[in-house]
Amino acid sequence: MSGTNFDVVAIGNAIVDILAYTDEVFLNNHGLIKGTMGLVDSDASETLYNLVRPIAECSGGSAANTIAGVVSLGGRGAFIGRVRDDHFG
Repeated sequence: MSGTNFDVVAIGNAIVDILAYTDEVFLNNHGLIKGTMGLVDSDASETLYNLVRPIAECSGGSAANTIAGVVSLGGRGAFIGRVRDDHFG
């Protein structure tokens, strides 16, 4: 069996980062803390997404971002993740 060698293999969630501009009032009204990240359920995600105007949607998550960093520095990386049957999956 032939194999491929990697410097780093990461296992994690295939997450989509959604970037949007908003103000302090919006954050306070929705119990969000500036400068932090939090996981939410699908109902909260849909509600918040419909209230903001996204400026960018990009792949993310600490495992995937780590592999992107390894590869950008010349390493060989692999990502193992799971997607879901939804808009961002």
